[in-house]
Amino acid sequence: MKNNKMKRVSAVVFLAILIILPLATLFSHKEYFSETENRKLAEFPKFSMKTIMDKSFMNGFETYISDHFINRLGWIETKTGIELALGKKELNGIYIADERLMEKLPAIDYSAIDKSVDAINKFSENNSSVPVYCLLAPTSAGIYMDELPKNAPQEDQKALIDYVYGNLNDNITTIDVYNILYTMKDEYIYYRNDHHWTSLGAYYAYNATIQKLGFSPIVYDKYDIEHASDSFKGTFYSTSLYDKVKADTIDIYRYDEGANVTDYIVNDGKSETEYDSIYFRDYLTQKDKYSTYLGPNQPLVTIKTDVHNDKKLLVIKDSYAHCFAPFLTQHYSEITLIDLRYIGVSAEDVVNISDYSQVLVLYNASTFSTDDNVKKLSVMFRNK
Repeated sequence: MKNNKMKRVSAVVFLAILIILPLATLFSHKEYFSETENRKLAEFPKFSMKTIMDKSFMNGFETYISDHFINRLGWIETKTGIELALGKKELNGIYIADERLMEKLPAIDYSAIDKSVDAINKFSENNSSVPVYCLLAPTSAGIYMDELPKNAPQEDQKALIDYVYGNLNDNITTIDVYNILYTMKDEYIYYRNDHHWTSLGAYYAYNATIQKLGFSPIVYDKYDIEHASDSFKGTFYSTSLYDKVKADTIDIYRYDEGANVTDYIVNDGKSETEYDSIYFRDYLTQKDKYSTYLGPNQPLVTIKTDVHNDKKLLVIKDSYAHCFAPFLTQHYSEITLIDLRYIGVSAEDVVNISDYSQVLVLYNASTFSTDDNVKKLSVMFRNK
């Protein structure tokens, strides 16, 4: 009898939990952006006969409950603690090393890589009068492979970069930044909690790149470096919620003896907004501190300077270009940056390739290996 009573009590408690927690979740106060995870949270799905029949309501409802579950981050942190106690070294695709977090790259689909390479080649052929350069940057996992957990599967980014460079047309100039970054691996060239390189890593890449572009780099010692924030925890932290790695520093490099930015124009696809700086300091007090550099991702931005050489550079890029671009401002009167993830094939309505002296294709190896949008280049900006 006593056992039966205990079973009934357990069943009642279990049912109460199943009912009360979802109800509490439904009626609790909602936030629709997670600062910790740096992402939008799900909104309540549209309820209709159609969404019920096609199951989109239930799928959306499950995501909604998951995103807004009572004390969700607390549950996630508890789960993380248990997994770490059991010796796990990977959390949601993020590897935990002694001093940094690193991403687990998915297996590389070389047939997809071939399509992206073909698109760059086609772009160069369609615009043969403008020199094209290509820079593929390794991520931290490509440089610090020896710090990855034992037996952790990881793609060889050096081999990927060599493969891409080896299959580009001969008239496309490739830029090797892997070797200089590997040589400088003991310096602070990558964030510990984020997928980007630091401004120092970007400087080393700039030093190699700008010489290929035909200029002399600004000597490192000429820069005044402002440590603008020392509390940055980026995408790797947001994905893993592992908080035992030291926070990162956001640095702003200034060259007071050189050129100035005169205008920064952001085109969000609907309208243009002008700013007097390429640094957005409001982000220094927010979670997404990397957006201090050029602001958040946009389809198209243009930097104008008081360099009087009439040289214009078009950069087709991912977000690795954001802390890289400030170094370029000493050499060009105008720099336009395009993010193919956010811009459509109508980009040629606002960008005329023949206006530019050079084109730089700049991606990190991880984005390049997974982003289908690079293929847009095969049909964009055709000479007429």
